[in-house]
Amino acid sequence: VQLQASGGGLVQPGGSLRLSCAASGSTFAIKSMNWYRQAPGKQRELVAGIRSDGSTNYGDSVKGRFTISRDNTKTAVFLQMNSLKPEDTAVYYCNAVTQWGVGLWGHGTLVTVSS
Repeated sequence: VQLQASGGGLVQPGGSLRLSCAASGSTFAIKSMNWYRQAPGKQRELVAGIRSDGSTNYGDSVKGRFTISRDNTKTAVFLQMNSLKPEDTAVYYCNAVTQWGVGLWGHGTLVTVSS
């Protein structure tokens, strides 16, 4: 499975941004898809995840502001980020977990929230 993330950029505080992640290859094996982020000097943290049954989960710091969704083919996920704050600045990574428990990562996309 290969993952391609896109949609990062510079946005002002309070603004919105939408990230996309497209999976290719053995997508039938994907059990869940997730977004993580890593800010400078900090550990990578879970932002949001969506499982094969459609259930979702979010990190505490983004609940109510971010929404994860996917397309009907279940091979693309999106992260709608609203009410962005400077502390949301980070490199955002798309992650997929296969039915065999293998975690796969795409290249990150940088999100910068600044005035």
